Amino acid sequence: MSERKNDPGELLMVGIPGPTLDSGTRRQLEALGTRGVILFRRNFRTPAQVRRLCSALHDLRPDMLIGIDHEGGRVNRPPPPFTTFPPAARVAATGSAPLAAAVGRAIGRELASIGVDLDFAPDLDVLTHARNRVIGDRAFGTTPAQVSRLGLAFARGLQAAGIIPCGKHFPGHGGTHGDSHMVLPRVARARADVMRAEVAPFRAAIAARLPCLMMAHIVYRNLDPRTPASLSSTIIEGILRRLLGFRGVIFSDDLEMGALSRRLSPEEIAVRAIAAGTDMLLWCSNLDKARRARAGLDAALESGRLPASRVHDALTRTRRLRRRGPRDATIRRWPCAAHRELVEKVERLASAGRASADSALAALASTPSRRRA
Repeated sequence: MSERKNDPGELLMVGIPGPTLDSGTRRQLEALGTRGVILFRRNFRTPAQVRRLCSALHDLRPDMLIGIDHEGGRVNRPPPPFTTFPPAARVAATGSAPLAAAVGRAIGRELASIGVDLDFAPDLDVLTHARNRVIGDRAFGTTPAQVSRLGLAFARGLQAAGIIPCGKHFPGHGGTHGDSHMVLPRVARARADVMRAEVAPFRAAIAARLPCLMMAHIVYRNLDPRTPASLSSTIIEGILRRLLGFRGVIFSDDLEMGALSRRLSPEEIAVRAIAAGTDMLLWCSNLDKARRARAGLDAALESGRLPASRVHDALTRTRRLRRRGPRDATIRRWPCAAHRELVEKVERLASAGRASADSALAALASTPSRRRA
């Protein structure tokens, strides 16, 4: 496919099937025109192998943006000898923003050493629903202040290592019960409550100039009663862009998730997401679905359903994001002893913090109540 000045294929970030850039995958990426690849566990064997993979991707397109969804805890993509980092809730139990930044920088150093550019972290969701398992210990806390303080410290750590952070999942996934990997969650909280609680860490992230944010596949009935946030111009353009003033890159969550894919075709999802204001579309597993998404964007541009100006704006932002800066020092010995010691420190301080809190509660419970004379 010939190069185009405003090629919508650049707005796709896709998953690839294995640990090498084989000839078939290379041809598919070239045909798509993509400038983004997201890595998963299936792409990892050893640090040296994945470094070769990232180098091959950057050789294919010097401006290729290589991302990963790597938070620590259960969202921990690279296998040993990469460090297994604790979940956000465990880091938050230390109460230490400098320690959260240190964990972010350690994760960033490991990613930078293999050639990754962007991490879809930190999770800026405020855990407000007791039965929320899809977020759970991925959250830095149950209050906006706690999530803002620790989540943004983690983001600063990633940036210090030369990794682009991406906060997620706007306008917030912490108040849901359903899992958007399978169903379309709906939240009925009042608009004022959503803006005060769920949206607050994202407002702080925008003030801190976080370069990109990821949308949630959730219907917020009092923000947009019918449309998932990831497809809603009311939420993306109206709230995130105009009301909150975000000027960075907006990523979709994985568009193959059941919240959308059980209702809409890849062609329709892609067109609606870009039209609503999303800048880059994630297709994490199926390159054929990414191909269909690309075809849908081409057809919508040709028919005029999708304004060329919308694609131009998205390309301008994503091209700016793809300019890689300096990286932290390369890790030459795996596993990294310093990072293992950091994890041990987090666990030690988190356990002490939990024990202190439990002791305080126990002491309070055992204190006799004062009787009036």
